[in-house]
Amino acid sequence: MNATRTTGGSYWIETAPGTPYPPLDVDDEADVVVVGAGIAGLSAGRELARAGRSVVVIDAGRIAQGVTGHTTAKLTALHTLAYDRLLRTRGAEAARMYARSQTDAVEHAAHLVDELGIDCDWERVPAYTYLCDTNRTGELRAEAEAARAAGLPAEFVAETGLPYPVAGAVRLADQAQFHPRKYLLALADDLRTHGGQIYEYTAAVGLEEGEPCRVTTNTGATVTARDVVVATHYPIFDRALLFTRLATHRELVVAAPIAADRDPQGMYITPELNTRSVRTATAPGEDGQRLLIVTGESFTPGADDTPARFDRLAEWAQQHFPGITVTHRWAAQDTDPTDQVPLVGRLHPGASHTYVATGFGGWGMSGGIMAGRLLTALITDERLPWSDLYDPTRILSTVRQAPAFLRHQAKVARHFVGDRLRPPQVGGVSDIEPGSGAVVRVDGERCAVYRDERGEAHAVSARCTHLGCLVAFNSAERTWECPCHGSRFDTDGKVVQGPATRPLSPRKV
Repeated sequence: MNATRTTGGSYWIETAPGTPYPPLDVDDEADVVVVGAGIAGLSAGRELARAGRSVVVIDAGRIAQGVTGHTTAKLTALHTLAYDRLLRTRGAEAARMYARSQTDAVEHAAHLVDELGIDCDWERVPAYTYLCDTNRTGELRAEAEAARAAGLPAEFVAETGLPYPVAGAVRLADQAQFHPRKYLLALADDLRTHGGQIYEYTAAVGLEEGEPCRVTTNTGATVTARDVVVATHYPIFDRALLFTRLATHRELVVAAPIAADRDPQGMYITPELNTRSVRTATAPGEDGQRLLIVTGESFTPGADDTPARFDRLAEWAQQHFPGITVTHRWAAQDTDPTDQVPLVGRLHPGASHTYVATGFGGWGMSGGIMAGRLLTALITDERLPWSDLYDPTRILSTVRQAPAFLRHQAKVARHFVGDRLRPPQVGGVSDIEPGSGAVVRVDGERCAVYRDERGEAHAVSARCTHLGCLVAFNSAERTWECPCHGSRFDTDGKVVQGPATRPLSPRKV
């Protein structure tokens, strides 16, 4: 049976279109301007509005349709094998603060769902980190012990609800899964109820720090505010060189209807096989069915084998859940900090009114909610016990963390230098198949050229407008992507995802 009959993209966006908001077309002012309307930005905006601050939220596209609109939406404090690693690299107190802050985020979301009456398919389920390799069960036992020492009621188990055998798993009960857009659209409504303003298709292109701060936008309008929150997933304003401590990866998602009695009753993830994550969601209108959501195939943006990765993921899902037919597929992008802990707090050491939230490492649901609460505390002159843990101005505190930092820098250097030395992928524009793209040399310059189905060439500069790395073509999503820091552009060079804020320059071929 063919495992794929894809008809849709992100299930979350398809089933919760939301109310459109206008772009900002006149200058505005507020106590706080939040740049980015994903889960971190909207959580911060809503908390600040509730705290009595006037808030303006701007987003370059639609709210909750960027990274948050393409997530797997698992809300848990169990983050694969995080606690044993934290215990070894940051110490017992850091692991405890991490567990407390992430648990606080899960419970805060539960409180908001109840308080605001949010219909977001909220379900309490256990979270599992599992392995199939019997030689690695020691890692699971160490993780369970470290998680318990950090204050979580985690346990090692030998069996799960998955329809295939595992060597073992770490289980954490009473976690949550939900519909992220339904949740965030309700937060946006509550933000506006408390006086907040939201503007879509309004990209921040400039930041002037001071008292007050000023954010300029692509619409020509300026927002003046006492405080600025940069919550664009990867920070578009980076005055502390955070890009040296952040690595970007994409993961693919496939979804398929499945009978309710085949639901594995939990959220699962394994680092094996280049990551495999499994959960289910309610399937409106599908009597007696759930939607199986499988995530995996982590890769660097710009990889040229994305279609094959989608096929592998769909085949894995079909093999482990026989008889399913994939109906949706999409991709998510995550930003990993080199020391495994998100960066939430002051934008740089000298900042007094600018803040950032980034580096959630694939756990943006709990991380984004945590960030909203932490940033609100900082801006309202309160202090949470875990402020220091997430402080972006921290340095690599131990020798054990340095190798990851150095590996990331070496990878970026390989792309920045090596991609320029590598011969072009094809000899010329005429060698590019319709519906595909490649970087070619034209009059001595590297150009990113896409040929549409009619054979017409769309050519732009191949130099990413962020820091100048050469982009590569993602044939599955038909985007130009920077392998260094994850900026993404459409086939005409328009920014799809930052940190780049300027489009790729057009070229004639």
